[in-house]
Amino acid sequence: MMNRIISIVVTLLLSFAAAAFGGDITIGVSLSLTGKYTEMGNMQQKGFLLWEKHVNENGGILGRKIKMVIMDDQSSADQAKTIYTKLIEKDKIDFVIGPYSSSISEAILPITEKHRYPVLLSGASADRLWEKGYQYAFGVYTPASKYTVGFLQMLVNYQIKDIAIVSADDAFSVTLSSATQTWVKRFRLNEVYFQIFKKGQKDLVDIAFKAKTSGAQAVIVCGHLDESIDMRLALKKIGWYPKAYYASVGPATQQFFTVLKEDANLAFSSSQWEKEAGVKYPRGEKFIEAFNQEYEQSPSYHAATAYAAGMILETALEKSGSLDRDGLRDVLAKLDTMTVIGRYGVDSKGKQKRHFPLIIQWQNKKKNVVWPETLKSLDPVF
Repeated sequence: MMNRIISIVVTLLLSFAAAAFGGDITIGVSLSLTGKYTEMGNMQQKGFLLWEKHVNENGGILGRKIKMVIMDDQSSADQAKTIYTKLIEKDKIDFVIGPYSSSISEAILPITEKHRYPVLLSGASADRLWEKGYQYAFGVYTPASKYTVGFLQMLVNYQIKDIAIVSADDAFSVTLSSATQTWVKRFRLNEVYFQIFKKGQKDLVDIAFKAKTSGAQAVIVCGHLDESIDMRLALKKIGWYPKAYYASVGPATQQFFTVLKEDANLAFSSSQWEKEAGVKYPRGEKFIEAFNQEYEQSPSYHAATAYAAGMILETALEKSGSLDRDGLRDVLAKLDTMTVIGRYGVDSKGKQKRHFPLIIQWQNKKKNVVWPETLKSLDPVF
C-alpha cells in the first residue's frame, strides 16, 4: 500500500512539473502501416491522428497537449514486440494503445503486463486474449466469439440451414470459427463442412469445391481481407455462389470492393461500425464530417475504433484525474461510456461486453447495414 501511495505521489509531482513546462502526454502505438494489414493500419493511423488533433484543439487532457507516437510494425508480431519494449523501457512513454490484429496484440501483451501499462486493444478481438489472466488489457472490439451471431440469426429468419465454415489458422480466425460452430448448434443449423487452412494460402479452389459438394447453402469464411478475397475468387472459378457468402473483416473494407468490383456484390460481413449507424452515436456525425474533410475519404470501422479508443482513454484519464497508470487501469475496468462507435464497458477480465457488431452486405456497389433491424438501411439479399 505504501509503495502504491508513493508511486501516485511521484506520478502527480511529475505531472505537475511537466504541465508547468508544457510537456506533452505521450501515447505510443505500433500499427501495420506496411505488410499484410496495411489497409487496416493506415485507417487506424488516420483515426488516431484525427483524435489527437481534436483533443489538442480543445485544450488537451488534464491541461496538457497529447502526442501520438505511431510506429510501423510491418504487420509483424516480432517487430511489434521490439517497438513496445522500446516505447516503454527506453522512451518512457506515458501510455500505449494496442496494435492491429489479435496475433500481434497477443505478442505484445506480456510486455505491457510486465510493466503494468494499461492497454486498450483497439484492433483485436480474439477471446483468448482475455483468458490468460492479464490485468491491464481492455477490449474495444466486440469479441470474435460474437461476430457471426447476427448473420446466423438472419439465416434462421430466412430458413437457410446448411452451413460451411472455413478458416485461416491465425488466433482471431480460429477463435471465430470455433465460436461460429458453437452458435450454429445453438441456432439449430447444420454444419455440413468445416476446414482450417494455413494463413497465407492463396489457392482455395479445392476448399470452395468441397464446400459446394457438401450441399452448403451458406459459406462462412473466418479470416482477414486476403482470405475474404481469395475465397470469393475461388467460388467464381468453380462457377458457384451459395445463397449467402459471409467473410469476416474483408468485406467491411473498401479494398474488398476495389479488388473484386462487381464480384463484391452480395457479400456479407460483420462491422464494428458504419457511417449510417455511426451518426446516431455521440460526436458520430462530427467525426465523419471531420474525417471526410481531413482525408477526403470516408472512414472505415478501423478508423472509427481507433478514434473511439482515444475517446475512451481521454474519458478515463479525466475521470482518474492523474497520469497514474494503476489508477487509469482501475478506471478502465469499471468505465461505462459512449463513443463514436457506441458503448464501452468490459467484464471482469477486460473483455468488451457492451458493444455489438453490425452486419453489412454489399449491394449496388455500396456497403449497407442489413442487421440489426433497428439500424438497417436495406433488407438482406440472399
